[in-house]
Order: sequence, then structure tokens, then C-alpha cells
Amino acid sequence: MEPVIHHHVRLACSPHSAFEHFTRNDLLVKFFTNEAEVEARLGGKYELAWDPENKPQDSTVGCRITALEADQLLAFDWRGPTKFDAVMNHVLPLTHVVISFHLLTNQPAPACDVNLVHSGWRPGPEWAEPRAYFERAWGQVLAALVDLIGAPAVHPHA
Repeated sequence: MEPVIHHHVRLACSPHSAFEHFTRNDLLVKFFTNEAEVEARLGGKYELAWDPENKPQDSTVGCRITALEADQLLAFDWRGPTKFDAVMNHVLPLTHVVISFHLLTNQPAPACDVNLVHSGWRPGPEWAEPRAYFERAWGQVLAALVDLIGAPAVHPHA
């Protein structure tokens, strides 16, 4: 069975707002990256740069959106940083990220669940370090999104 990375967060916003945070360049730079060039359409770019002056070394240049359903689903190819270049950036297919957005009902204010799955990890010891890196990194990205948007208030069930 292929190993995957899975993270989940609950946000105090609509699925539309959460989706926009992953597809609008001006919002991506608030919690995820230093520069974004995302074309929110099937086959569009999903290019993020953490060092805009050195994009070939620290970006997702060349990554594309592989699935998109507004406010519900976003999927894209993914590249790793330079230190993992030899392991994960020259394989086909690249690793792959799927993010789904689900409206929470019976909430006093808009709220949604965001699920992120990062797949495409190959067997072998050389893949262990990049997978562990992204296990941490995706947790940090989603925590930053929760910090930006907020989590819904917890209401005990009556």
C-alpha cells in the first residue's frame, strides 16, 4: 500500500473562502509562500516560490493543476525543495496533492473542513526524508491557514 500524507483542519469560513486561499495569488502569500503564480483552471500553473530570486532552486515551477471543482476540490503536481531534487523532482509522475473542502452544517457561523492528501511517495529509503519533511511542512501550512482564518467556535452538543 502506497504511503500518503493526510492532514485535516477545520476553518471558520465557507468552503468558497478556503478554496480561494489555495487558488488566489494574493491570499497564498498570506500563509503559504512568498510568491504565487496560480492559474485556477484545469492544466493551469500551480507555481509557488519561497525564494523568488532563485525560483529554479526553491519553487514548484512546472507544477500544474490536475483537477479543479470550484469550492470543493483542488489537485496539483508537487515538487520538493532543492535538497530533495534528485529524489522527487525528476520522476514521472511527480508527487500529487489533493485538497478537498467540505461545508459543515448545523454551525452557528460558516465553517468547513479542509482535507489534504499528498500521494506519489515511492518505496525506498531515499524517499523517507522528503516524506517526513512534507508531513511536517503540510502541518505547518495548514496551521498557518488556521491562524489566518481562525477555527470555528466549539459548541457542546445539547
